Amino acid sequence: MDKILNSGRYIFPLSFLLYVGLHLGKPEVGAAFVPDYLPFPFFWNYFTVVCILLFIVSAVIAQYDKLAYTLMALYVILMGVLVHLPRAMGHEMDATAMTATMDREKELEMVNFFRNIMVTGALLAFAKYVARDKRIIG
Repeated sequence: MDKILNSGRYIFPLSFLLYVGLHLGKPEVGAAFVPDYLPFPFFWNYFTVVCILLFIVSAVIAQYDKLAYTLMALYVILMGVLVHLPRAMGHEMDATAMTATMDREKELEMVNFFRNIMVTGALLAFAKYVARDKRIIG
């Protein structure tokens, strides 16, 4: 049973590969989430890919993993607060969209916001209880 439970140490960070695939497979979708006040949305899309890959590698090989989990938690909560929450409130959405469509989009963004809160909690728990390399942030 311990082997199954210990596999979570790898399954959780490797699940972030889904986001890498989404950002690489449809870069225009990832770039669309970049707030209007930031220039070069495609740069931020690919920069996100690099950061997520660095997080995954660090977590899997257990080198600087506490720092990686903590920085990833910061990124995920910032995405929730700076991207998903404003969009859930109707900001940065196409005002010409039909009301039903816009309502559905706002609903999905609120789900994304809640998901980001949950993932942030999991990342912080991993930083506290799973991370092995505590060199940088003890």
